[in-house]
Amino acid sequence: MSNYHIKNLEEYYQVYRKSVRFPEVFWEEIAEEHFQWYKRWDKVLEWDFTKPEVKWFQGAKLNITENCLDRHLRIRGDKTAILFEPNNPDEPSQHITYKQLHARVNKMANVLKSEGIQKGDRVCIYLPMIPELAFAILACARIGAIHSVVFAGFSSTALATRINDCDCKLVITSDGSYRGSKTIDLKGIVDEALEKCPNVSSVLVVNRIDSKIEMKEGRDKWLQPLLDEAFDECTPEVMDAEDPLFILYTSGSTGKPKGMVHTTAGYMVYTAYTFKNIFQYREQDIYWCTADIGWITGHSYIVYGPLANGATSVMFEGVPSYPDFGRFWEIVDKHKVTQFYTAPTAIRALAKEGVEHIEKFDLSSLKVLGTVGEPINEEAWHWYDDNIGKKKSPIVDTWWQTETGGVMISPIPFATPTKPTYATLPFPGIQPALMDENGSEIHGNQVDGRLCIKFPWPSMARTIWGNHERYRDTYFSAFQNKYFTGDGALRDEVGYYRITGRVDDVIIVSGHNLGTAPIEDAINEHPAVAESAIVGYPHDIKGNALYGYVTLKETGEYRNQDNLRKEINQLITEMIGPIAKLDKIQFTAGLPKTRSGKIMRRILRKIASGETTNLGDTSTLLNPEVVQEIMDNVLK
Repeated sequence: MSNYHIKNLEEYYQVYRKSVRFPEVFWEEIAEEHFQWYKRWDKVLEWDFTKPEVKWFQGAKLNITENCLDRHLRIRGDKTAILFEPNNPDEPSQHITYKQLHARVNKMANVLKSEGIQKGDRVCIYLPMIPELAFAILACARIGAIHSVVFAGFSSTALATRINDCDCKLVITSDGSYRGSKTIDLKGIVDEALEKCPNVSSVLVVNRIDSKIEMKEGRDKWLQPLLDEAFDECTPEVMDAEDPLFILYTSGSTGKPKGMVHTTAGYMVYTAYTFKNIFQYREQDIYWCTADIGWITGHSYIVYGPLANGATSVMFEGVPSYPDFGRFWEIVDKHKVTQFYTAPTAIRALAKEGVEHIEKFDLSSLKVLGTVGEPINEEAWHWYDDNIGKKKSPIVDTWWQTETGGVMISPIPFATPTKPTYATLPFPGIQPALMDENGSEIHGNQVDGRLCIKFPWPSMARTIWGNHERYRDTYFSAFQNKYFTGDGALRDEVGYYRITGRVDDVIIVSGHNLGTAPIEDAINEHPAVAESAIVGYPHDIKGNALYGYVTLKETGEYRNQDNLRKEINQLITEMIGPIAKLDKIQFTAGLPKTRSGKIMRRILRKIASGETTNLGDTSTLLNPEVVQEIMDNVLK
């Protein structure tokens, strides 16, 4: 059916129109023709954004792992499902076929059952990017347990908060992890976290780095001996369409992380459909998303989306800089990767290192490039297009969120003409709206406003675990009968969308609304600048003034900083106007970032405003030491 695989722009518009005019018919056809169900649904969709309550494929019965594993066994049982590339390039890659993956997931599922885990129980997974992480996720789904993956770079405090919030019974971890040239003591972090988690009854430990660790009697068990004894068949649990599949925490702009709940059927249908189209996946392709499975990108586009399509999905344990900055390209060359999906942060870091790391490798297998996590700036987009895609592989600049479950706005390669910094057009079934401050929809093109979605889509999160009120307040209270994304966006003359950043990153200076993203783009055009972040701070006359944190490509006092400040403001004046000039520019060694590469502007705002005592938990940052360095050099 052409609906399932869009090949050109005309077809996109036909499919999109149908998806908006007859959404129930549209999603029903996709669900019916491309997935296996034990029982059909009674009703495709029931929704009410005032409550907010959304139910897709009500009454349907299924198991997502049957769609990701069992149904592929007959025709592609010997095809590689997961291609594991270890941290150390000298360690061999692992090709795990669909048959092998099926057996290993079943064994893991039987181990979980033997530990007393039942349908509806929560299991916390705190593992590095090793195959056991994928096995554990799918094993939970196999038996109807709800997985909650916590990124294995989070501190013990962050881990304990998440375990307690959803009351996990069991934790799966490893003795440690490899990260570049370092090893990390994951088991020690778990032990520390569990001092604050009275309800965890067992811990299963993967041996990854052969380190000597404490094993607590009666609670901790090595996983491998249990897997060796487990039976490799496990009947999948019959799940209801709206049964929770997983909880994934996303940090709130205020305090406590939010446990976003994703359910089974709608999430499966949407992630599979977006994966197929946004990456134009074909049967022999080798697809690689460099994200960590600890984030939604990894859930949807390393595990569920690719496996539901019978794809080969690369899973990489390491970092882009180890053993050197050619590592990504070496893997692309080695496995003949066809689709490559990464974050703008990684692209900028690699661009800074020069092209000699790329030239050694053959990247001709690449067909589609993707970016995720934040809007990609123009300079990075062109570098990626020129050096990695060689101007022949379209870049899909995908916009979506933990809350949305799957990509919402993105080009479809070879169908949508791309435009640097623009996520372009909504995916079929997605109905965006730009809203003004008064809550009215802004029609027409060449406009900007707050980005909302006015109709439900199958993979949207259904609630925040244990706190439906917070779910309503956060996403459905700002604009009546609409899901508010928290992002600002502009729509250009042809209807393309560009995400301008979080709405709380819009700073009102002398009555002008200034989005930080365009100002940062302007600064990043300066040849000496590697990266920048703009925040507002209180100003007696303007209300707010702009404070810029700027990281240079070459560290050290290599040129007159006052001249550099003038040049940066000159660039901003040229690209945006004098109104957007920065009052203060602080040069920093780095910017505080989350593990997924997002700059923590909340912390930078507090420092710029002179609040240095209550910065919140900085231990989960990628580089917590940078915060102190910035505070020590803050401009008065």
